[in-house]
Amino acid sequence: MPEPIYLDHAATTPVRDEVRAAMEPFLGPRFGNPSSAHRWGREARTALDEARERVARCLGAHTDEVCFTSGGTEGDNLAIFGTWRARRASGRRAIVTSPIEHKAILAAVHHAAEDGADERIVPVDGNGQIDRDAYAAALRDDVAVCSVMWVNNEVGVVQPIAELGARAKGAGATFHTDAVQAFGKLPIDVATLPVDLLTISGHKIGAPKGIGAIFIRRGTPLEPMLYGGAQDRGRRPGTENVAFAVGLAVACELTLGEHGAECTRLRELRDAFEARLLAAVPDAVIHGRGGERAPHVCNVSIPGIDSESLLMALDLQGIAASGGSACQTGNAAPSHVLTAMGVPPDLASGAIRLSFGCLSTPEQIERVATVFPRLVERARAAASATSEW
Repeated sequence: MPEPIYLDHAATTPVRDEVRAAMEPFLGPRFGNPSSAHRWGREARTALDEARERVARCLGAHTDEVCFTSGGTEGDNLAIFGTWRARRASGRRAIVTSPIEHKAILAAVHHAAEDGADERIVPVDGNGQIDRDAYAAALRDDVAVCSVMWVNNEVGVVQPIAELGARAKGAGATFHTDAVQAFGKLPIDVATLPVDLLTISGHKIGAPKGIGAIFIRRGTPLEPMLYGGAQDRGRRPGTENVAFAVGLAVACELTLGEHGAECTRLRELRDAFEARLLAAVPDAVIHGRGGERAPHVCNVSIPGIDSESLLMALDLQGIAASGGSACQTGNAAPSHVLTAMGVPPDLASGAIRLSFGCLSTPEQIERVATVFPRLVERARAAASATSEW
């Protein structure tokens, strides 16, 4: 069996050696609680404060505007619930979002609607771009928070966040963007970007699972989801995960330092794969290809072939991909993202996401581009034989 090929970087990435080394002391002798006053506590507090400052610098934020979380889901939930609960008493009870958001957003919005929020879902076009006119119409004077994902995790489509944020803020709404897939792939500077809240997750950029951060602009109304101590200015009480915060800071700095060259490299790999695939399988459908996409995601459907059989065939060849979001694994329903984009159910059910990253090499992509069409041909032959029988 040839060496395995990992093409699921949008699901998670390996912990970088530099990150692991930076974390190690805080998993051992420097184990103190940062709220303790003794030397162990002071040492942990210093490391935590430095990590917060480093993450803030990577975002263009003030240090006190960074709140550490357990990852993207917690940050997204805090943005929705925290803002809506803080603003509803003033009459702003509506939440505006799109149908292609991560489930962490959509589920939070649906739950808030059960508690009295006015849920407004703005449609997208066939390339996953939000309908600007419908978006403007939804931004009435009763909107508490508007949340639009910057880079979609399934198809890689990029939304015009600067424009959408400016419109939301012009209507008096708080604006949030899920930037989990955008960090390291697009320039981010919250000092100039019209966003009030922005979410990132560590395990997408070489930090461990279980750590992330949310940018909360000074003055943004927000109620906590957790209650207890005064950690993180009361926004997220509980003993802080010092080791993972340190790891996130290192991962953020390394990712930004490599941003330009890495994005160019990933785009070249993705484009080369797509060109080879379309040449060999002309009826393959690459979703979102007609609009702006981040460089690391390719979402493709092959007419007449379901994703489960193709993913299994790829796995048998040592190639790891996914049927969409990793959070959707085990769900037989078509992707909600592709459905919202108007993709027919048979194509949506057959979609496969290949996501490129630090482990991807030209040699690997060459092999995948050679193997993939063969597996498609084999699957079609099997389907034809079954139908004839």
